[in-house]
Amino acid sequence: MIHMVTGGSGSGKSAYAEDWLLKRQKENPCTQYGKEYKENKLPLLYIATMIPYGEEAKKKIERHHQLRAGKGFSTIERYTDLKGLEIPANSGILLECVSNLAANEFYCEDGTMKERKETLDRIIEGIQHLSRETCCFTIVTNEVHSDINGYSPETEKYRELLGMVNQRIAELADRVTEVVYGIPVCIKSDEQSME
Repeated sequence: MIHMVTGGSGSGKSAYAEDWLLKRQKENPCTQYGKEYKENKLPLLYIATMIPYGEEAKKKIERHHQLRAGKGFSTIERYTDLKGLEIPANSGILLECVSNLAANEFYCEDGTMKERKETLDRIIEGIQHLSRETCCFTIVTNEVHSDINGYSPETEKYRELLGMVNQRIAELADRVTEVVYGIPVCIKSDEQSME
């Protein structure tokens, strides 16, 4: 099952995604690797994509560490190339977040941008790889298209890429939830993935 969680900055989407995955783990034990795993037998994996550039990013990363402390997540920091990531046995994966992953994959260190279709394909292939390695995959992304316009051409290209990535993930997802002011709003739900 793939559950995509989106929302604006500070909407509460990360906390919702964590809590939803924890609840799902308790209610629906994971069956994979030929065995059924009950609660706390296998860890939840938290794949963090934010590169710790600067103090603001470091503070945000630390805040997220504190928010999920004691919840049973094992953190894997992976900024690019999800397809190449070896995934240990788990009871669920939370990918946080696609907007950082897209920026990491799209921009080169010298500030130039990679080809958009190639970047889109690489991100989706990585997400498909992760989805095959778990019974419950929760993906957090940002809603950036309800912002004001007037960004630089480079930023607009990134926003277009992120929009394309989000559309492809939503197609793959069994469930899509937008968190608005801390309130989850179901956008898509296959009947089998209902809470």
